Amino acid sequence: MAAIAFTPQVQRPPLPLFSAPKYPKPKTRAPLQPPSSSSSTLQLAYDPFVHQLAESLDDSLPSSSSSALQNLRDSSVQTVLSTPWPTRKDEPYRFTDTSFIKSSQITPISRPPSFPTAPEDTKFPHLDIVDGFLVNSINLSELPSGVYVGSLMELSDETIMKRVSEFLSSSSQGDLFWSINGIGAPDLTVVYVPAGCQVENPICLRYFSNEGGEIRSHKLPLSNPRVLVLVEAGGEIGLIEEFLGGDGDKCYWVNSVLEVGVGEGGKVKHSYVQNQSVNAAHIKWTSVRQESASTYELVEVSTGGKLSRHNLHVQQLGPDTITELSTLHLSAGNQTQDLHSSIVLDHPRGYSRQLHKCIVSHSEGKAVFDGNVKVNRYAQQTDGGQLTRSLLLAPRATVNVKPNLQIIADDVKCSHGAAISDLEETQLFYFLARGISLEAARKALVYSFGAEVIEGLPYAWIKKKVENQIKELLEGSS
Repeated sequence: MAAIAFTPQVQRPPLPLFSAPKYPKPKTRAPLQPPSSSSSTLQLAYDPFVHQLAESLDDSLPSSSSSALQNLRDSSVQTVLSTPWPTRKDEPYRFTDTSFIKSSQITPISRPPSFPTAPEDTKFPHLDIVDGFLVNSINLSELPSGVYVGSLMELSDETIMKRVSEFLSSSSQGDLFWSINGIGAPDLTVVYVPAGCQVENPICLRYFSNEGGEIRSHKLPLSNPRVLVLVEAGGEIGLIEEFLGGDGDKCYWVNSVLEVGVGEGGKVKHSYVQNQSVNAAHIKWTSVRQESASTYELVEVSTGGKLSRHNLHVQQLGPDTITELSTLHLSAGNQTQDLHSSIVLDHPRGYSRQLHKCIVSHSEGKAVFDGNVKVNRYAQQTDGGQLTRSLLLAPRATVNVKPNLQIIADDVKCSHGAAISDLEETQLFYFLARGISLEAARKALVYSFGAEVIEGLPYAWIKKKVENQIKELLEGSS
């Protein structure tokens, strides 16, 4: 069985020079000022590298015509300037090394690309987001009345605009990467479902990365796509996020944020598939707020990226709320697949289930899971479960798991568990005894390990696509 190892701490590389945006824009505000010397707390947190990155993002985009988006940028600037770049000394990043991002030549992408996206027979309405920019639109007449899917810049409905502004102003702050996205997001893609409306077909969001540096060029184009999904009371919708790498194995950094608000009795089915370049950095925030009796279901399959990190935060804001999370991570090369999740239950009769599975099939591959479920004092009669299972298939393959269940309430039914192993000899023997070759047996067992999550994808075409991707990657790493 492969050893469970810990990666040694990496020394911080020297600060790189930022390259100017490919299409420079005039600055729209005074240069960002570092914290004053009178603020000792801010001085301790001040990081020149982060300040330089914030200025580069600030210069790359003009002021927004949307007050909601401009307020988001302004508030994010203040947060960024008091937040240092994370290192291995910080507990949330103890097993996740972000130094290759910091040592690269980061170039914010500042103009919509000319990128002909190929149509796909999804049979569902879809939006294409290329390098952080929304490049096409959905025919709203094909959607139920009152539903809006599109750019915040093109939103004319004052009622929806007011709801978007209220939601953004009440958003809780994430980490540094959340705030970097807030500064650099060129637009906000809005998915709005009015009260009582059930959208039959899911909305497909396809994220493409067009600009990218060649291997060993140290160039790292940065995009910051941001999406807001608002489902009012009793509304229902399906959402598919698919992150694609474009052509080749280019180097780039996608820093994405998705915010979801689910009203009372509402339901969101969320599928998230990440298959980007193996030389890319993929950092994603998903923040979900659920009102009473609402349901949020997530099925995630992540296979791409040199560094892929998903920060997932779910907060139940009312009783009788349901949260179900299923994740499959595959490190088939020199990759780090990382999930940091947090579920906060504050009200009675909450229900949560989390299943995390990872396969590390390469000797330099790594997986990280840090899952926190917090059941607070008034969340009585909560039913919560968390399970993480890891499969290590190569010598020196590494996994770091930290399931965490914090219970303050005293009338609950909660459990969690963790298992790390190679394939079991008894299972292999079962196949061999029936005339099946060892190679075929291993392939069948490895694929079936992840199939439990893949089967949870609610739409046949994306399920078939993911199945083929997983089989191809496992074939290549065998």
